[in-house]
Amino acid sequence: MEITTFIQSNPKLGILVLSLIATVVLTVITYFFTDRNLMKSIKEKQKKLREEMKLYRDDAQKMMEINKKMMEDFPVQMKQSFKIMIITLLPVLVFFNWLRNVLSTTTLADSWVWWYIISSIVFSIVLRKVFKID
Repeated sequence: MEITTFIQSNPKLGILVLSLIATVVLTVITYFFTDRNLMKSIKEKQKKLREEMKLYRDDAQKMMEINKKMMEDFPVQMKQSFKIMIITLLPVLVFFNWLRNVLSTTTLADSWVWWYIISSIVFSIVLRKVFKID
């Protein structure tokens, strides 16, 4: 059975299967293209700085210094995120355009995006736990 025929005859199951496949692919790409050690060290540093902020709630000057330290890691985190986005953007756009065209004649024509979003969030949470991606 051709994939488009399967999706059109079983749109909910098709969305779930495609969402799982897409989420696995995107999670694997994230796993291999993210510097996990760097991100883990930044996360630990941020956690320590948040704890330090709790101690100095009443000291505006100290809070500004801690906030400045927290913002130093922001460009590094953004660079990691952009790297993943650049790798996945075009394939995801092509995939969504194809999926929209396939589902346009089904009972999910108006709501397929919501089905995809909800299922991909659930699958993403599970897969990130499995791959230990934070």
